[in-house]
Amino acid sequence: MLSRKGIIPEEYVLTRLAEDVPEHARYRARERRARFVGKNGACNVAHKNIREQGRFLQDVFTTLVDLKWPHTLLIFTMSFLCSWLLFGMVWWLIAFAHGDLDHSTRLQRDPARAAEGVPDGFVPCVTSIHSFTSAFLFSIEVQVTIGFGGRMVTEECPAAILVLIVQNIVGLVINAIMLGCIFMKTSQAHRRAETLIFSKHAVIALREGKLCFMLRVGDLRKSMIISATIRMQVVKKTASLEGEVVPLNQIDIQMENPVGGNSIFLVSPLIIYHVIDKNSPLYDISPVNLHHHEDLEIIVILEGVVETTGITTQARTSYLADEILWGQRFVPIVAEEDGRYSVDYSKFGNTVKVPTPSCTARQLEEDRSIMDTMPLSPKGTIRKRSVKLKPKFTITDEPS
Repeated sequence: MLSRKGIIPEEYVLTRLAEDVPEHARYRARERRARFVGKNGACNVAHKNIREQGRFLQDVFTTLVDLKWPHTLLIFTMSFLCSWLLFGMVWWLIAFAHGDLDHSTRLQRDPARAAEGVPDGFVPCVTSIHSFTSAFLFSIEVQVTIGFGGRMVTEECPAAILVLIVQNIVGLVINAIMLGCIFMKTSQAHRRAETLIFSKHAVIALREGKLCFMLRVGDLRKSMIISATIRMQVVKKTASLEGEVVPLNQIDIQMENPVGGNSIFLVSPLIIYHVIDKNSPLYDISPVNLHHHEDLEIIVILEGVVETTGITTQARTSYLADEILWGQRFVPIVAEEDGRYSVDYSKFGNTVKVPTPSCTARQLEEDRSIMDTMPLSPKGTIRKRSVKLKPKFTITDEPS
């Protein structure tokens, strides 16, 4: 783990790395509701009783890419090995049917051809094929175009020429599919998402006099995510007026960010926030609801195009009710040093307590007098650096 080596601080979680669970928290983790999306972005859904398994074979390429590496490498090896064995058997049958394997036939001499200087009157379909082993070696030479020069096809058998053409085409198809599959697996988009990070906890605090749900997102690489968009959903169990129970009802929530809209310019870590108003599914959430028994999960999805490869990537994480901190906000981590901005990732997930009413957003909107009884935290001040300007010239007295 990178965090164990000290490269990545433990205050935040990579989107693809599983969170370490302490020993004393394992029993409590069993009591909480099952996650729909894990902290590492993996979807916690098991597909069972799929009867139409043939649909996966209709899209062989995607199925191969989705397989695990051991299975993919096994199929990669067996596809070449089986094709070599198959065409090796075909070449052996051609040689057997033509009599190339008969030693007495190969030694026959035609007196007329011998008078012309031809030492052997028998012309085989493929030269130097004496057994199945030599036919298998010739099959490998044809498909991978090695061509050692010891074996070659002659014009004696049109069937041998046809088999040569078919094997070349089949070999090109296998190369295209398997090499393309290996390339796609090594350049999958979720590899880039390893360096897209989210804060371990989300917070709810006041911003501009309104309760806001906030989280922090950042990118560890210098190469940017182009057209990055972020969206959030609330997943909870709901019931309709007709009595229909929806176990995983996904509700989109409107979010805001420093640049407006859903698009973000992810050069430095950003605090993404959602204003809890009357249209928000968190309108009736209070501190007493933020415990591990609460049926609440907020999913965050970050999408964008990788600048270096042009592949679309997606990073996901989620926050359960007990992972939302009430009355706290994130500490600043961006500072100006030596004419450039620096980001201190050791404080990426650090929060500080701020005065926040312990009521729902509905109660705060209906009774604004609650804000009058709260002490407001002092506004952060910007420290101005004193810059000493060196004079461009000096005035000295000339020596007399």
